[in-house]
Amino acid sequence: MRARTGNIRGVLPRLDLCSRETGTDSPHHRGRAGSGPNQQTRSADQHPADRQRTRGEAVDTATAPQRRAPRPRADALRNRERIVAAAREMFVEHGPDVPLDEVARRAGVGNATVYRHFADRGELVRQVVLSVTDRVAALAEQGVATADADQDASFAALRTFVHAAADERIGALCPMLQTGFDPDHPDLLDARERLERSIEDLVERARAAGQLRTDIAVGDLLVALSQLGRPLPGTPCPNMDRFVHRHLQLFLDGLMAPARSELPGEAATLEDLRQR
Repeated sequence: MRARTGNIRGVLPRLDLCSRETGTDSPHHRGRAGSGPNQQTRSADQHPADRQRTRGEAVDTATAPQRRAPRPRADALRNRERIVAAAREMFVEHGPDVPLDEVARRAGVGNATVYRHFADRGELVRQVVLSVTDRVAALAEQGVATADADQDASFAALRTFVHAAADERIGALCPMLQTGFDPDHPDLLDARERLERSIEDLVERARAAGQLRTDIAVGDLLVALSQLGRPLPGTPCPNMDRFVHRHLQLFLDGLMAPARSELPGEAATLEDLRQR
């Protein structure tokens, strides 16, 4: 979600009509209904803008130059990032129903600051999902760039991506953040498409280099990444973190070509994962 901007204050000039004489004793009102020479003289002496108001015509401000809304201040952007980071940690540790007051305390901001950036819990959850998705997509894109620069490093780039993605806690977040927000929000759809495309590209680079076994697909990678990074039922998530990278490395060793065994079933594709 994009940062909101505050109200525009002091940016657009205000037309203070009250500063002019507008009462019934004003020269503009005395004799207004008349048609004598005095009325014509006053009309001739008036500024064009005053004559326009005298006739009761509205001042056209539609053609006035529009000024851009001010960009969010740096401290406001930092606060927003701290709130999202704190929410991600709290969701992992305590679930998505953690009080927002606790999120504010972890972020080091006041409650009002949280609600100034996020109208409700659903908006905050969506922003956490969007932030994690964007960060993981960027990691995959870095891996693709590494593989393009050195084909022999393709599987190493894939391995680096998997471990870095696990550090984003997607395995722990995915099962908890399934409700409370719109998964088909346009921002999320765009981020998901970017993520899927970049991971597919990275897997394809490793396969083209002959370093990845041929009987797996992107879905296999994502399922394993999600499941291996997920805590066991009844086990606090931080207690399982020390095992995640160890088990991921075992999984990655099994992905390397040549394959040492035949896998049961068919390779899992992204289309398989989209089925509800």
